[in-house]
Amino acid sequence: MRCLVTGVAGFVGSHLGERLISQGHEVVGVDCFTDYYPRSIKENNLASLRKQPRFTFLEADIGRIDLSSILQGVNVVYHQAAQAGVRASWGTTFESYTHHNVLSTQRLLEAVRHQKSVGRFVYASSSSVYGQTTDLPMRESSLPRPFSPYGVTKLAAEHLCELYRNNFGVSTVSLRYFTVYGPRQRPDMGFHKFIHAILSEQPVTVFGTGAQTRDFTFIDDIVSANVAAGELPGAEGVYNVGGGSRVTLEHVLETIAEIAGAPLTLKRIEEQAGDVLHTEADTSLARAKLGYAPKVSLREGLERHVESIRAARVPVSG
Repeated sequence: MRCLVTGVAGFVGSHLGERLISQGHEVVGVDCFTDYYPRSIKENNLASLRKQPRFTFLEADIGRIDLSSILQGVNVVYHQAAQAGVRASWGTTFESYTHHNVLSTQRLLEAVRHQKSVGRFVYASSSSVYGQTTDLPMRESSLPRPFSPYGVTKLAAEHLCELYRNNFGVSTVSLRYFTVYGPRQRPDMGFHKFIHAILSEQPVTVFGTGAQTRDFTFIDDIVSANVAAGELPGAEGVYNVGGGSRVTLEHVLETIAEIAGAPLTLKRIEEQAGDVLHTEADTSLARAKLGYAPKVSLREGLERHVESIRAARVPVSG
């Protein structure tokens, strides 16, 4: 099978590309290396994939290039590319979010509907579409009310997937990710910052009280959900993908410190615009339709995440 992975140099995209290659598929990867975080990090994410003969890479912005040639012979599209970041989506930077999250998705869907070889379009959505809600656990049938500009653009792209599915028969699946963590997590994301601070015995900056909760999902489980969504017949629709590990932020920090064998010092500052208090995924629909069941516990996932950052911090002697 020939697969297109957009955002392949990113956190989820690089892991997904590696899993698909390990399963014997051919992968075409696209990334435009936005400057949201250093290119060197994304190049490191791609290092293993670039060694694979069944991997082809194209540096391009899918919101600007002709997509017909890229889609030739592609069977499944895994659309992971997006402008990330809840807090950064306010103000003048919103234009980047509309371009990369909405326009690029529409252009890709439009190209896919004219490409007969594509049998499935898998879109990386987000729990941010639910917004600030007390209706927990969050269900796909819940009314989405985004609480940030980022969430608005992710929901808009999700609606585009549904429009193309219902109007043109494009077989789309939207996966609503819940707080993904693990090796290669973006440097702006919480766990990455927390682990670095704790390993350095520096204060950890916490927005709000630390009593806010999240449903944390390890990267391997996110990748498994994507693979299932791309392969299983009749899987069209919208699905929550959570880790079944809804705990407080403070509990996570205490666990990281315990794993790292380092002291924990908190520096509390005010809550940030767009941050929600709680998330929790009802994954019963994904379990029924995709066979999805998270396999990595929060403790195991944190151990693997801490180890990956600790290993990267140790200079290699020659």
